[in-house]
Amino acid sequence: MRRRDFIAALGGAAAWPLTARGQLPALPVVGFLDRGSAAGMTANLAGFRQGLAETGYSEGKNVAIEYRWAENHSDRLAALAAELVRLPVAVIAATRSSAPALAAKAATSAIPIVFQTGSDPVKDGLVASINRPGGNVTGATRLTTELVAKRFEIISQLAPKATAIAMLANPSGVQTALQVEQMQQATHERGLTLYVAKASSDQELDAAFAAIAQSGAAVLIEGSDPLFIDRRKHIVALTISSKIPAIFFERDSVLDGGLMTYSASIADSFRQVGVYVGRILKGDKPADLPVLQPTKFDLVINLKTAKTLGLAIPPTLLALADEVIE
Repeated sequence: MRRRDFIAALGGAAAWPLTARGQLPALPVVGFLDRGSAAGMTANLAGFRQGLAETGYSEGKNVAIEYRWAENHSDRLAALAAELVRLPVAVIAATRSSAPALAAKAATSAIPIVFQTGSDPVKDGLVASINRPGGNVTGATRLTTELVAKRFEIISQLAPKATAIAMLANPSGVQTALQVEQMQQATHERGLTLYVAKASSDQELDAAFAAIAQSGAAVLIEGSDPLFIDRRKHIVALTISSKIPAIFFERDSVLDGGLMTYSASIADSFRQVGVYVGRILKGDKPADLPVLQPTKFDLVINLKTAKTLGLAIPPTLLALADEVIE
């Protein structure tokens, strides 16, 4: 073989792996948009990745994830959603309230969106219906709003002789009216007085708890609202200083020192989101995937806080607890 032909042949052979490498498909990219921060998200993200794994996806191996955190500043969500759309991503997972999903929905009608929220996605304007979402949006709801009466049933066991119950509510919250209605019905059936303490700012929270102390309420039910997630440490501190037994709608509040919570498992809800993201990557359409509802519920009790409040938790209630913090 002539030297020129040999070099040409060698050059072609040497070039082949580079060409083939350039033709390898890039990893699909999932956008992850969250209203809060990465702090405290270890269990939730583990659930999300578990869901992805159930559909055959593993982060860094056959799927990439772009994380965007609003750090509890809702006004940042629109820009973060637009950033994910520009990348672009194949799917957007929007978590821990309807706000990230609404921002993503406003940013794109083409990229599939899988939400994770505690409220009613139909009333929030995310989907047309639970069974037939329509459009490019579907997801999982924990229905924290629907559980307010159940929380009342649980915490009322701490004060069987109570005549008045307090509820903390955000007057401008989308789901507040429904929750108050449910609580009014539940307390009326037991012949109890319901005092609704309204707050939509830190100053109003302080005033609300001062009013709760004057109301004679024996226990407090925290209404479900994103505002209270942002202020959970402040609210927990107020329940302790006011020495009022309270039940919360988020597990993180109990980890921060709150007395108890009853809610659908948030980690399992994130797993459901991961499953739907994986299915969409495989070709399923959001419009054909009904909104997933919770199947696992957790009662968490903080015995340290009970001791601080001078409470004895009934053994029957402790037996029902899925987690006890000692």
